[in-house]
Amino acid sequence: MNASPANETTVIPSWTVGEVTVHRVDEVLLPPATGPWLLPDATTDVVMQQDWLRPDFADHEGILHIDSHSFAFVVGGLRVLVDTGIGNGKERANPAWHNLQTDFLERLAAAGFSPGSVDLVILTHLHADHVGWNTREVNGEWVPTFPNARYVTSRIEREFWATYDMEEARKQMFRDSVIPVEEAGVLDLVDVPAQGVEVAPGLRLLPTPGHTPGHIAVELTSQDETALITGDCIHHPVQLAHPAIGACVDIDPEQSEASRRKLLGSLAGTDTLVLGTHFAPPTAGRVITHENAYRLATVPAAPQTVSH
Repeated sequence: MNASPANETTVIPSWTVGEVTVHRVDEVLLPPATGPWLLPDATTDVVMQQDWLRPDFADHEGILHIDSHSFAFVVGGLRVLVDTGIGNGKERANPAWHNLQTDFLERLAAAGFSPGSVDLVILTHLHADHVGWNTREVNGEWVPTFPNARYVTSRIEREFWATYDMEEARKQMFRDSVIPVEEAGVLDLVDVPAQGVEVAPGLRLLPTPGHTPGHIAVELTSQDETALITGDCIHHPVQLAHPAIGACVDIDPEQSEASRRKLLGSLAGTDTLVLGTHFAPPTAGRVITHENAYRLATVPAAPQTVSH
């Protein structure tokens, strides 16, 4: 990875939730082909029927905007990172993810979260674009990127993949991004009951199974204000308008839709700030009812410009 030039400025989009500031740490904008592959039922005709998706979440031809980023914040005295993106130098079958060389760690540090300062890494699930920065290569070996952090995911999630008949590409992802943190003894598996589980003051994991069996969303609460990080229960705002639209990689499409509908129903009409794990900027908003379904009333970030 190339170091950032001296005196370079970085804009870190941020939102305030009570006393907590949530930073979006960008990794990469995914190519236009991602949408038709990932959400095949979100056809251009379907997308074009929802004017509110343009221009932020889709272009004027109905092509979806999808990106990869993480969220970082401090809550309950812990410095937390939710999902770790695709990572650098990883051998991946998806050309858009293969051997990336991004400035993600520099952006993370610019937001105030140098790798050594992170206390807790929450993994919503164990897919390649959510675990990549778990590790980085040092002297030919993959080692934990966040050496002082505990990594947390659902017990159901890890146990599912332990018995799954993986294709070689997925085996490679586990070899370079999951097993090294296990072998380092820093991966904690958490039981996530129906009502969720608090892993730190103001920080709760909520079960949203279907995309993967142990998928979780992350709820953050501070001073009676709440935010919800979706993970891949909702990949794109078009799924608010059409909750039946699922991802081609959902393990259990029916359960994924049920989780999405339950989550959207619980969020609609509330003040909860929804932060989409793959939502292109402006990324965040509140769920409101719209045409027998939902839409996102966007909440723009407050840009935080830092020099480094």
